Amino acid sequence: MDKVLYQNYLMILKEELVPALGCTEPIALAYATSKAREVLGEFPDYMEIRCSGNIIKNIKGVTVPNSGGLKGIDAAAILGVTGGDPSRKLEVLESVTPENIKRTHELLEENFCECFLEEGVENLYICARLTKGSHSAEVTIVDKHTRITRITKDDEVVFELQEDKSNSQVQGDKSLLNVKDILRFADEVDIDEIRDVIGRQIQMNKAISDEGLKNRYGAEVGRTLLNIYGDDIKVRARARAAAGSDARMNGCSMPVVINSGSGNQGMTCSLPVVEFAESLNIPEEKMYRALVVSNLISIHQKKFIGSLSAYCGAVSAACGAGAAITYLYGGDYQKISKTITNTIANVGGIVCDGAKSSCAAKIASAVEAAIMAHFLGEENLCFHPGDGIVKNNVEETIRNVGYIGKVGMKSTDVTILNLMIDKIADV
Repeated sequence: MDKVLYQNYLMILKEELVPALGCTEPIALAYATSKAREVLGEFPDYMEIRCSGNIIKNIKGVTVPNSGGLKGIDAAAILGVTGGDPSRKLEVLESVTPENIKRTHELLEENFCECFLEEGVENLYICARLTKGSHSAEVTIVDKHTRITRITKDDEVVFELQEDKSNSQVQGDKSLLNVKDILRFADEVDIDEIRDVIGRQIQMNKAISDEGLKNRYGAEVGRTLLNIYGDDIKVRARARAAAGSDARMNGCSMPVVINSGSGNQGMTCSLPVVEFAESLNIPEEKMYRALVVSNLISIHQKKFIGSLSAYCGAVSAACGAGAAITYLYGGDYQKISKTITNTIANVGGIVCDGAKSSCAAKIASAVEAAIMAHFLGEENLCFHPGDGIVKNNVEETIRNVGYIGKVGMKSTDVTILNLMIDKIADV
């Protein structure tokens, strides 16, 4: 494999597969407000938050980690100010104390924080402005959950992100991802170069899945699957991923390793693969290589869709998991392409209506579709070009569903947001 392409794929893995504490949208907001307080240098009198619709949608119904069960934008924003540590980035709320939570409760009762919808911005957009008397600090995050693009203090710019488009290799270039090269990279990558990043994903994501199966969180989708459907591997793979989401969406403070900026997607593309690998007694090295397949194919799909949209990311992540399961069974490019195509043709288009308990159910459904897609492919069965959005090859099919997610579902996204914030009264 070309050395430049090899290093690019390795860089993408290391950039994308990082730990995060709790749902990444409230965490990103807490990171912005904690950073703004750091810049301000003192505790503010007032805070104004401006967010894109997708940020509002993904914070509204999810429990903020380490908050004592608090939900919503105000809670995440205030907790970032009272107890956040911006140096921890996606683990910004790891340092929260009971005193911080108590103070957050008090400020929630006051006119301390106001949130506004910012229109005409990127799907992932957060601007946090803190004021203390005549002094102010403002932090803006765009496109990625920790990508600060601008910082001002007393309305003077102290930082502005400068894009160096001539040096795309400093950050992994996702435009170079494709299924054939992903499989080649998975086969050839030096296992020692991925051991830490993949090993951390296995360890952290299994731990929160264990927690979700052991204790009662949310709708208990993972626990219910095992209790009702039994201990079959196809059930365990779904239950494992769902249980992690059960815990994570409902306040569990354990970290997960994310994929495409999402903990739910990180768990969906990893836990079913681990479950199948362990059930099949697959050697550890082969399991690690399969997880490379899953993670990169998930990222490959998301690059067309974008970080946040009305398209449920569990589908692209489950699609990656299905491809990796086929890889574990010795599947080649043709069979893996069939798995991807079969998954997209089935569940491509599940809507995202924010981060909350029902994400676990969507994950279970998407993983079930991916497993069925794998076994259809094992029988050399695949949906044909012209069946809906299925095209002549897997790359064209991936691009089609990406276009639907990014462009075709824009109006769907607006409708979902308006329904969630009660702007549409009679339906």
